[in-house]
Amino acid sequence: MSVIEQAGKARVAAIELGAATRTVKDAALLLMADRLVERAGDIVAANEVDVRNGRANGLTESVIDRLALTPERVAAMADGLRQMAALPDPVGEVVRGSTLANGLELRQIRVPFGVVGIIYEGRPNVTADAAGICLKSGNAALLRGSSSALSSNAAIVSVLRKAVADAGLPADAVQLLDATTRDSVKELMRARGLVDVLIPRGGASLIRTVVEESTVPVIETGVGNCHVYVDEHADLDKALAVVLNSKTQRLSTCNTAESLLVHAAVAPAFLPRVLEALHGKGVTVHGDAAFAAASADVVAATDDDWGTEYLSADISARVVDSLDDALDHIRVHGSGHTEAIVSESVAATRRFVSRVDAAAVMVNASTRFTDGGEFGFGAEIGISTQKLHARGPMGLPELTSTKYVVTGDGHVRP
Repeated sequence: MSVIEQAGKARVAAIELGAATRTVKDAALLLMADRLVERAGDIVAANEVDVRNGRANGLTESVIDRLALTPERVAAMADGLRQMAALPDPVGEVVRGSTLANGLELRQIRVPFGVVGIIYEGRPNVTADAAGICLKSGNAALLRGSSSALSSNAAIVSVLRKAVADAGLPADAVQLLDATTRDSVKELMRARGLVDVLIPRGGASLIRTVVEESTVPVIETGVGNCHVYVDEHADLDKALAVVLNSKTQRLSTCNTAESLLVHAAVAPAFLPRVLEALHGKGVTVHGDAAFAAASADVVAATDDDWGTEYLSADISARVVDSLDDALDHIRVHGSGHTEAIVSESVAATRRFVSRVDAAAVMVNASTRFTDGGEFGFGAEIGISTQKLHARGPMGLPELTSTKYVVTGDGHVRP
């Protein structure tokens, strides 16, 4: 079946889904969760095929980590769907309303987009998350995963579609597109009029391609060259904890720190500590001359390192002379995702927060907190780094548009 045919089926399903009550949608989400757990063995077996193929094809261990599923990870996917069912339904929410001077009642209410296309790499957990968040927000989902997760995604979507149908909603509310050819991506990007919005999740190349070539509106999500800046007024114990967690809590996520900036005033005391800790965690530091002088294990940084999203056990590192130097570095090399400052100075943190341009700014906290679940939004569809429509973790409200409902009593305009 062509992408255009699938998109047509999704648009029909979206009509019914957009009018579904919260009770029906939540029941579907809970059934989807139960079925994932029941079929976890089949899903993990399918995933093992993808992992074996991935290793045979030379995928890095960080990519394998994103690809791999275990019974525990499948259970976590199910828990995410259950948590979503417990969240308020954004559809129908009144954003604002008033009675105009002429007596007309004006309400702006949230409505689903309609059909949402998601293009993503690896990470088969995204399949369940995206399907669930689209269903809860009243949108039909067209899922285009990567060929590396072909078997995993097929197994997951098969389970989800059956659960959706058994819950009384159209199975075509959740559809998996062909991942064996790039033609499906091209067709999806040109399905304007059938697909309402595209959300790419993956590396810089994928996102750039979708943004530049799609005729369907795109919400740009998260390449994450995230920085941690250790200020001259930092508590160095806090700084060490924040740097380590930001970099090593999980290597392969977009909110993992990829760059470390340290104020020159604290560099003599902090560099030996942070380098020993990072090296102890297996992290390779790509540093400037000051970092290289502090340890023979530091690799000399190139110009390319400052803008690299490693998604691996690597971090770029530089000593800066001032807060403004740090801000200038971030302005040039940052990706607008998440930036962190560690400082006990209110003036410094205020200046950093007001001047750094990012979807999320952390003050004395790890970059790893930029996440819909951590923010209390439930599952997210992605982290938007653009400034139109949505920015930061995109939860349920961000998957809706609005329409105005105007109620009168035979009103006519004079």
